[in-house]
Amino acid sequence: MSSSRVASTILLSLSALSARALPAAPPDPATFSIAAADPKTGEVGVAVASRFFAVGTVVPWARAGVGAVATQSSANTTFGPNGLDLMARGATAEEALKVLLRGDDGRDRRQVGLVTAFGDSATFTGSGCNSWAGGRRGPDYAIQGNILTGEAVVAAVEKSFLSSVGRPLAERLLAALAAGDAAGGDSRGRQSAALLVCREKGGYNGFTDRAIDVRVDDHADPFRELSRLVAMGVVNDFWNRGWTAFMEKRFAEALKWQEQATDRAQSQPAMLPEVVYDLAVVRLAAGDRPGALAAARRALELNPKLAVQARSDPDLAAIRDELK
Repeated sequence: MSSSRVASTILLSLSALSARALPAAPPDPATFSIAAADPKTGEVGVAVASRFFAVGTVVPWARAGVGAVATQSSANTTFGPNGLDLMARGATAEEALKVLLRGDDGRDRRQVGLVTAFGDSATFTGSGCNSWAGGRRGPDYAIQGNILTGEAVVAAVEKSFLSSVGRPLAERLLAALAAGDAAGGDSRGRQSAALLVCREKGGYNGFTDRAIDVRVDDHADPFRELSRLVAMGVVNDFWNRGWTAFMEKRFAEALKWQEQATDRAQSQPAMLPEVVYDLAVVRLAAGDRPGALAAARRALELNPKLAVQARSDPDLAAIRDELK
């Protein structure tokens, strides 16, 4: 065998070996999502679902007072922070979209939705996205999806969102996502889902804007699991609102939110004792001593281990003797 033929044989063998040894490239985050805003409440957010591991680490971006971005389908994740920065500087959703696409050589494979905190929106689907791919937009929302079972998916997401005005944004986003799944969803199946809602001072003690940030990275039924987490997230959001107001000595407002958190926590046994405990604290600060005592006693019944905290908690000092 000639030396040139030997070399060719070796190269072909190495090529075949490399093809077998190299792992497959990770799939694109083909998915369906909705980026939305509620200008009346100041909330912005994104909900997303996909047959893709940990889609919540890629697609959803939001910033209170600015807007929300969903970036997917061979996602350019710089679209998230860069889109938010553009909108923060006063760009409309359409203007921000044009800037993002102008600087991206891979735009044909991208899909992105943007909405400002004021409600103007834009959605884009590149010509290279796998079908079915497309989107819809309107005041306060941008919906997009690719590798879907059909256009009925985004139509269902839109219909659900438009019919749920007045509910908390997290619940509207969750319902819209579930409607899309019921209409067929991602044609490859299910794996992960995520939901993000931001509002000024929405985080714990008001230090961040992340009011609700939950994700299901890998689950046989990600919609059921996301629903469970969002329900807890809404309780936690109301609880955070109450506690932030309490820390800022706005006791009447704190009581309003803590009472709502307690009402919703009745179906969340894992959270209920601590929510009721803080209800006692807030009621006491708001001047309702009997109500505070009743709540504190109930909290200790639900979780007797809270008695250790109650014995030294200065926020319950005025009723401590009556808890013994």
